[in-house]
Amino acid sequence: MRLDGNAAGGMLREVFAREMTTALATCIGCERVSPIGTLLDYGGEMGAILRCPSCDTVMLRIVRTPTGFHVDASGSALIFIGL
Repeated sequence: MRLDGNAAGGMLREVFAREMTTALATCIGCERVSPIGTLLDYGGEMGAILRCPSCDTVMLRIVRTPTGFHVDASGSALIFIGL
């Protein structure tokens, strides 16, 4: 059965309403697995650039705009959010 993304709305709400500093992110550069809270934060008022503490790869970019957030996790091979 194939549905549109709205069918996953409840699960998405459940996943992203979590404490994210303890979530584990896998770096695409060196494959190190680190809690997001241990990544190096280069940011300011507009958002954050989170880099791997081992190889300095940009793992997450988060930008705040007047209408919402833009999240780029392309530098993370996987993000694990525990229950």
